[in-house]
This record gives sequence, C-alpha cells and structure tokens, in this order.
Amino acid sequence: MPNTDIILTTLNAKYIHSAFGLRYLLANMGELESRTMLVEFDINQRPLDMVEHVLAMSPKIVGFGVYIWNTVETLEVVSALRKLRPEVTIVLGGPEVSYETETQEIVGLADYVITGEADLAFGELCRKLIEGDKPGTKIIAAPVPDLASVRLPYELYSDKDIAHRILYVEASRGCPFTCEFCLSSLDIPVRSSAIDPFLVEMEKLFKRGARKFKFVDRTFNLNLNTSRAILEFFLERYEPGLFVHFEMVPDRLPEALREIISRFPAGALQFEVGIQTFNEQVAKLISRRQNYAKLEDNFKYLRAHTGVHIHADLIAGLPGETVGSFAAGFDRLVGLAPQEIQMGILKRLRGTPIIRHDQEFRMIYSGQPPYEILENSTIDFASMQRLRRFAKYWDLVGNSGNFSKTVPFIWTKATGEMESPFHAFAAFSERVYARTGKNYGISLARLVEIIFEYLTEEKGHSATTVADQMWQDYQAGGRSDRPKCLRPYLFPDIKKTSHDRKAIPTAPRQSRHLAGL
Repeated sequence: MPNTDIILTTLNAKYIHSAFGLRYLLANMGELESRTMLVEFDINQRPLDMVEHVLAMSPKIVGFGVYIWNTVETLEVVSALRKLRPEVTIVLGGPEVSYETETQEIVGLADYVITGEADLAFGELCRKLIEGDKPGTKIIAAPVPDLASVRLPYELYSDKDIAHRILYVEASRGCPFTCEFCLSSLDIPVRSSAIDPFLVEMEKLFKRGARKFKFVDRTFNLNLNTSRAILEFFLERYEPGLFVHFEMVPDRLPEALREIISRFPAGALQFEVGIQTFNEQVAKLISRRQNYAKLEDNFKYLRAHTGVHIHADLIAGLPGETVGSFAAGFDRLVGLAPQEIQMGILKRLRGTPIIRHDQEFRMIYSGQPPYEILENSTIDFASMQRLRRFAKYWDLVGNSGNFSKTVPFIWTKATGEMESPFHAFAAFSERVYARTGKNYGISLARLVEIIFEYLTEEKGHSATTVADQMWQDYQAGGRSDRPKCLRPYLFPDIKKTSHDRKAIPTAPRQSRHLAGL
C-alpha cells in the first residue's frame, strides 16, 4: 500500500452512504490534493482493522469526520491510533466536535479540532503543519467560507460510488429558520452556490450514469428560481430509474413549483417534509414557524396531483408536548396520507439551544449518542419507552412498504368505524412487544403471522378479507411464496409444496426510498 502524507477518513453509518463533507475537503486541498487520500469505513467494521489500514499508509496527518452516528467508534479508532503512533497528527472536524469541545474525550486525544465548515480551513492547516508552522491553539474556528471560492467535489465520486452509493449534492447551505433542536438553525444566512456551475457538475454526474441524487439542502424550495432551474434540469433528462430527494419547507409550494412538480412521473421525486409538531404552542416554544393551513393544502395537492413520494417527519419528546398532543398530531398527519411517516425521538444535539428548556420542562437526555430524550415533565420514562417502541414498529410495519393495504385495518374496527391511528397502533405495538420481547430483528414471516392474528383475533376482522389484503401487499413486494397463516383462506385446496417451504426473504423498503434518508 503506497505511503500517503494526509488521510481524510470517517466512519459512515452504512457502506451505501458516501462521505460528502470529506470530498469537499479533498477537492479544496489545492497542491496537497495529490498527497491526500480519502479512506471511508463504516461503523460495522472493527476499529483495530481500521487503524491497521490507516497506519499501513504511513500518514503524517489523519483527519477524522466525527458525527453523532460514529462518535463512539471513532473514539476507539483515535485512541488506538494515538497510543500506537503518537507522532501522527490527528485533526478532528464535523458537527459532533464543533460544539462543547471542552467536555469530549475524543477532543482531548486530538492535536487539532476544526469547528464549523472546514472546506478551506483543513487544507490551510495541513499546509502550516507541513511547513512546520504549528498553530498555537487546538481549537480552530473555521470562518464561514464564501461558496464561490469553494471548489465543488462531484468529480471525486468514483464510478463505484455512482453504481452503488447514495450521491449527496447541495445547491445551498444554511437554514432561515431557528428551530431549537436543529444545528441548521445556527447556519444563518442561507448561502447558495452559483446555479450554472452547479448544474454543469450535475450534468457530468448524469453522463457518468448517476440516477439517484440526494440534495442535503435544508430548504430546497426557499428560492423559487433555483428550485425551478434544478427541477427543470432533471425533468429534461428524465428516464426510468431517476430518483431525486429534496428537503422542503412544508408551507411553501407556489404555483410555479406545483406545475413543474406535477410533470414528473410517479416515483421520480421524494420530498422530505419536516413538520415535527402540529402543536402550535410547542412550535412557538422551540422557535419553529410554519403555516399549518398552507402545509395541509400543499400535502393535499401533492397527493392528489403529483407522483411525489412524501416522507414526513414528526418528533416525540419536544418540550411541552404530551402524549395526547403528539397523538393528535400523528392522527392529523395520517389523514394527510404521506407515503412515510418518520417518527423521531428528540435528540439533544451538541450546540443546539434546546437546552434552554431543560430546567422548566425537566428534560432528561441519554448521555450516550444519539442523546435521545429519556423523559420530561409531560412524558415520563415509561411513556417515552412506549413511544420508542411505537417508532420502531411503525418503521417495520407502517413505513416498510410491506403492509400498505393492511396497515389501515389496525385502526379500523370490524364494524368499519375508524379509531385514532395513534392509539390503535400503540395498542398493536404493545401486543407485539409482549409476544416477541423485541422491536428489531423480527422476520417478515413472523410479522405477517402476528399482524394476521392481531387483526382477526383482537380486532375481529374477517380472516378472508385480511388474508386477501395481506396477500396483495405480499405480492406487491415481488414475492410468490405463500405465508402459512394465509393459505387456508386463499388456497384451501392447494397442498403444501417444496416451493412453499422456502425461506421467506426479507422485503426491501419501498424502492423509491433510499436507505438512511
């Protein structure tokens, strides 16, 4: 393995993710780019194997991207590296080490920490170190870079990345909102890249075969002209397999955007819509501004007139939110019919002003990543645990795409009367937990059996009707084997065959949804 003076590395959550931030650093190394190597790991690899791989290249400087999902594993790697080769200079960066640096063990092990956007600052630090001009301070606050002076990194996506990984792209940075749970609220003002050079880079990626693009812009639809230019770019190049993901402001969808969005075929666009709470008092507490009437109108338009796949977010555990008010918000969102509802548990990200509510609402968070809320003055620990299980089971059942036609039966009585989706699914969740004792690692075959029994025995639905709906869902995932519990109602005269005894495969998530979004 060739020697490399500088290594840029991070531990991705999964192999399919790509280190977007590190590619920006590498693209802006200037004359040091040829002496720098980008090395990506994932958190499922053994820390000592990662250390071995890094040291085999005999680096002088190693830069680590530290995030909430990899901070524990990165600490292990940095600790071993520091003990084995104390002469190697260790530089940290990323959101997890950009705030509250004085309390972090990993910061104590590093030589330098660059806080903020390090696109240009990392290269500048490396030049000084190589020239023997060591900075006198460990913590280096990177000035906010002018995006016009930052070289775009898209050529650093390899052909292998294009074929097998999520490609992250951005047309802007920052967020105009001040939601207290989010680090993006600290990025003011919003800064946009020049649209023409950006689209030139997208064209290059497209010509190389890229068909899946995930925009990380926090407010894609904030600037109408930019949004239209990007949408028109992809619409003109549409072909089957194109998938573009955007985060959108939920209450901003002017007619000009509606018109162009409606022209995309179904499945080409996915919008991640962060609602977070429908409780207006809670929204005010956390400094979140949104127009709920416009939000609902936009949802209805998207569902009725476009093929957009909507991934909507709610957060449980916000200060002032009760189980009852969260339930009302969940039910309201179910009524708007997004294809996915991501139910998150509040996290106390380092540096966010959500901590100002700690005393008044007795906010107690886990001290371990991802720093989730354990309880507060309105939701006790036992209730928060039930919400946590709800979220896990909802992901398995409600979001997986395996039970699209079946799920509404959970909140529908045998008489046809509708119940609260939240409370009905909460009861189902506790039943599943009582039977399995776990909220992950449940096979699809087992889930089919549990849901069928619950709907027929607990809810009193017709076994034939439930079996028919579940079979339609099952086939929609491309499966042809016959779940055992459904056979008596669908295939009463067909004997068991060797084909039926084959293992039931685990179903993929909906093909339109990228893993980890």
